[in-house]
Amino acid sequence: MTLLEASDLHVEFASRGRRARAVDGVNLAIEAGEIVALVGESGCGKTTLARTLLGLERPSSGSVTYGGAKLSYRGKALKAHRREVQLVLQDPMGSLNPRQTVYEAVAEGPRIHGMPDEEKIVADALAKAGLRPPERFFLRYPHELSGGQRQRVVIAGALALDPKVLIADEPVASLDASVRGEILALLLKLRQDLGLSALVVTHDLGLAWNIADRVAVMYLGRIVESGPVEQVLTAPRHPYTQALLSVLPESPERIVLSGEPPDPTRIPGGCRFHARCQELASGKAAEAGVDGRCRSELLSVLPAVPQAQAACHYAALSA
Repeated sequence: MTLLEASDLHVEFASRGRRARAVDGVNLAIEAGEIVALVGESGCGKTTLARTLLGLERPSSGSVTYGGAKLSYRGKALKAHRREVQLVLQDPMGSLNPRQTVYEAVAEGPRIHGMPDEEKIVADALAKAGLRPPERFFLRYPHELSGGQRQRVVIAGALALDPKVLIADEPVASLDASVRGEILALLLKLRQDLGLSALVVTHDLGLAWNIADRVAVMYLGRIVESGPVEQVLTAPRHPYTQALLSVLPESPERIVLSGEPPDPTRIPGGCRFHARCQELASGKAAEAGVDGRCRSELLSVLPAVPQAQAACHYAALSA
């Protein structure tokens, strides 16, 4: 069952008298009990898409659907949505108030939503996040905790509202390598024990490999490749995905992309990746007879389907 879905989603912002297309036509579905990784370079629109799924940004067009119902931006409906879909931020020290105890930080959400049995809710949430015995952490402050413990407090704050979906924005980016595995294992355990779904926003394809069921690769506001994580990461079809994977230690060949991603106020015609594409630069696209299409022919927006797919004229030849 599809729990959370974006349909033909567009999000634009005013920028120097023009419109920046941060999200430029995205279809994305998250099934019940599924973990989806959203990957891509910084500035590709991942966080804007996540914020829109949370109801923190309003789309310019398209829609967000939760549980089969279109998201309403009226007060009570939006408050109810944010209880069901919770955010876990990447910087626990920045997202926790240094003047609040752990108890106060976790209790904040249940108080806003008027939930009874506050102390039990806080204790249960801390225990689920792996902070046991929970009472030992009630009166501690963020600076008294390790980085991994602080991230567990942030996760506990989300769990206190009994959500169905977690949206985790770079959940282990600020943690030591030794702690990252513990937090990823915790997210997998929460899925197993509570049936939670999750969208994990990351630039790290290695993280996606370890935690996700499906992966969606985003470039310049649009998903350019998606599918089952093992299929996409072992046999990537889009040149951009291939370049992202090439930085992993076990990759046999390093692909260095030229230049920076284009300005989102001036998205190029044709394939939006063509100015940096290694297949076009190497002449392989010309040999295949698709170089002209790469530069001028727009690609269709990928649908929200579980099968592997890529928005690429060159990749379509071998599909």
